Amino acid sequence: MTVASCLPGLNPAAYQPHFLHGPERNWPETNCYVDLWIEVLGAMGLQPEAALGFTVAQDFEGDQFTFFKFPPEDLALLFDLNVQELAIYDRVEAHALEQAQRGRLVLIEVDSFYLPDTRGTSYQLTHGKTTIGVNHLDTDKRVMHYFHNAGFFALEGSDYEGIFRQNHAVGSAQAALFPYVEFVKTGRKKVGAIARDVAVTLLKRHLQSRPTSNPMRAYQQAFPAHAEMLSQRPMEFFHLYAFNTLRQIGANFEMLGSHLQWLVAQGEVGLEQGIGAANDIAVNAKTIQFQLARAVTRKKFDSFIAGLDPLAIAYDAVFATLSKYYD
Repeated sequence: MTVASCLPGLNPAAYQPHFLHGPERNWPETNCYVDLWIEVLGAMGLQPEAALGFTVAQDFEGDQFTFFKFPPEDLALLFDLNVQELAIYDRVEAHALEQAQRGRLVLIEVDSFYLPDTRGTSYQLTHGKTTIGVNHLDTDKRVMHYFHNAGFFALEGSDYEGIFRQNHAVGSAQAALFPYVEFVKTGRKKVGAIARDVAVTLLKRHLQSRPTSNPMRAYQQAFPAHAEMLSQRPMEFFHLYAFNTLRQIGANFEMLGSHLQWLVAQGEVGLEQGIGAANDIAVNAKTIQFQLARAVTRKKFDSFIAGLDPLAIAYDAVFATLSKYYD
């Protein structure tokens, strides 16, 4: 068998992204791993917004903000999905086909150079690491359907060969290093409506891991050194920097706001102020990113540090609400 699909019936040409990736969002895309799982869970008929409680643990890590990701244990408790590392000792294509035949989605770190959905940014332009979810493989026709970022796409031909590194000679330096690969096993129980108490339990657990001090203030204090670095780098570096700082802040807290809205819809009370403050962070982070782009162009950062105050104030407001109800 050379053709296999994990979630049959999905058509890349007719696919509609999950509402968490809607055009009205401040951050329609977050990072490759979270975006991938939002679409995968939605395609499975599940509610990804129920699993976003982990966003409360985001911290400033000195050079970046936490690259937030769905914890595997949360996916197991909420959806009975077991995410495991897939050992790669043969061709990645062969392993992916084996798991797809068993109905298991395979998540592969690949080179975005070969992903047609990144046309205009990475496709056939630059090499970069990203994660895709392989839903359909036809190894004879060299066709793959895959989840990536905020959608579901198809590739074929030379892109297929590039993704699976078939255009690299066996034993070459490029072919020697196997990528990191995971696979998703579906549990035995049938998952219906997500129990609110499970999501609340996870939220409380993640709150115990939240930063001990305001990470927005920590970012303010560190920013003069960041400004010095940014002033000496080309504009291309700014885009990488902004992705790992302001975009991760804004996207993380917009997702937290969506999680709190989901909890309210399940009957939780008193979270409205926290929702508003989380959305304030999302909006302000987007505005500040534009301001920082101008500052980098002019190499003038004098007013930027004070401009981070709204993020810090809104952060305190989010956790004042959450502490009141869940600590």
